[in-house]
Amino acid sequence: MIPTAITYQASTRSLEIEYEDSEVAVLSAEYLRVLSPSAEVRGHSDDQRVLQTGKKQVSIDDIEAIGNYAIRLKFSDGHDTGIYSWEYLRELIDNEPDYWQKYLQELDAANASRLPAIPIGQWTPKLTK
Repeated sequence: MIPTAITYQASTRSLEIEYEDSEVAVLSAEYLRVLSPSAEVRGHSDDQRVLQTGKKQVSIDDIEAIGNYAIRLKFSDGHDTGIYSWEYLRELIDNEPDYWQKYLQELDAANASRLPAIPIGQWTPKLTK
């Protein structure tokens, strides 16, 4: 299924994907980022897959058409190597509840978080006497 329109909503950090039958699917930037089809995220096999953490606040900075078959999303964290084919977008839409739950379970098992880490040096503790 080929989308008829793709719109990024910055206020909700979500991608709206509209189809000819008037169906509109909404996917969060975080969901799209953590399930990027790039080799950097997916690896070249399941054992090379890298769990993405700290992506809750990620947004989409740019959407680039790739021929007539896909889009490339450029994310605020610098990630821009995933090419989202129409088939893969449809897979993400159709399986969102299951894929998201699996991702949350993987985070929990790794004792990891969706929240970004605060690098040391960006805050100064106050000493009280």
